[in-house]
Amino acid sequence: MQFTDFSLDQRLLQTLKHMGIDTPTEIQEQAIPIAQAGKDLMASSKTGSGKTLAFLLPAMQRMISCRALSKRDPRVVILLPTRELATQVYSQLRLLVANTQYKATKILGGENFNDQAKALSRDPHFVVATPGRLADHLKQHHIHLNGLELLILDEADRMLDLGFAEQLKQINQAADHKRRQTLMFSATLDHGDVNEIAVELLKSPEHVSIGAGNLEHKDITQRIFLCDHLDHKEALLTRILKDEQQKQIIIFTATRQDTDRLAKKLADDGFKTASLSGDLKQSARNQIMDEFSRGLQQVLVTTDVASRGLDLLNVSLVINFDMPKFAEEYVHRIGRTGRAGAKGDAVSLVGPKDWVNFTQVQSFLNKQFSFSELEGLKGKFTGLKAKPKTKAKTKSTAKKKAVVAKRKSAAKASANRDRRFATGVDIGDAPMLRKPKSKLQDTPED
Repeated sequence: MQFTDFSLDQRLLQTLKHMGIDTPTEIQEQAIPIAQAGKDLMASSKTGSGKTLAFLLPAMQRMISCRALSKRDPRVVILLPTRELATQVYSQLRLLVANTQYKATKILGGENFNDQAKALSRDPHFVVATPGRLADHLKQHHIHLNGLELLILDEADRMLDLGFAEQLKQINQAADHKRRQTLMFSATLDHGDVNEIAVELLKSPEHVSIGAGNLEHKDITQRIFLCDHLDHKEALLTRILKDEQQKQIIIFTATRQDTDRLAKKLADDGFKTASLSGDLKQSARNQIMDEFSRGLQQVLVTTDVASRGLDLLNVSLVINFDMPKFAEEYVHRIGRTGRAGAKGDAVSLVGPKDWVNFTQVQSFLNKQFSFSELEGLKGKFTGLKAKPKTKAKTKSTAKKKAVVAKRKSAAKASANRDRRFATGVDIGDAPMLRKPKSKLQDTPED
């Protein structure tokens, strides 16, 4: 199948040819016809499958072939969980709009709010945004979505994991009309929160799933090293970086503090290293990613902000210095290597604090990993035993026990009660003893 089979505008076909793309991927083959038919779509595919073009191409074709619902409101809004992923999608979109009259703008957190308001006042046709910042502009009435034709959510599961559910609902409500089409892409369609919000956002959607989210990447070799403690982890990391010849390396850590500390250590060891985390200004984050993508840095130490969507072809090794909190994030992390048919390596350093997360990854992948060792750096840690499962107490059982306890308490209180006045008659405020009837004497009548 070729892109010409989709009846795309010649300008789009020319741009694809200029990009060196001529054959659609599997997700593109299945998603583009559904989107072009105007139907809502829920789709999932593994990282690096080409889903960005799966929603950009039908969005562009709709723009070219259909009349706008509004002269001022944006026609397409694309929502993404992170600034880096939004920037990458925006870069691809700019290539597609380059030979057309259509305008696109990018609305991200961490950038100047007033400059974004001015950009929105110029009535762009496309808005690429993170949910939080777009919701802020909606509140300030810098943007109106009454004429929105196409709402696209990429990495919907990640947006919900980051706590953007309320913002997504606000955006949906602002563009709630019958003629709106919605495309939702997620790493998995088995995500409970994704399915819950899809009921609100989508109307009778078609479903496309290309490969399960827990399928292993055949081009990536995975190795697991057990570690005793932090110093042991750092020793293994240093040995791996020094002994193995790699193009570029991404190291994932759990916290921003670990990112900065580890980047400084590696720089002191002689590696050209950059660190990336969510607390940096957007301009600084853009500069770091640009320098790394151009090969000016050999090692990038980062949190999960760089785990999704970034297409970095020279990354040959990914290291999980800390295991991810969510098992599916492991797949996205290691998916930063082994792209476009290249081979890649993934190394995970698992200590006692990582063990629970590691076992969740094994369960998610349905795989039992073997452990690797480096000479002279074998540790004593061999894993933790699973805690025995305790029988959950049902509500009815707990209620019964509460009733029994209450009865016992009442019985005990009754047994301890002073019974001296048990047969007393209450006269006024003082209980008085009454003699039995047989002992009462008759009183003479007056």
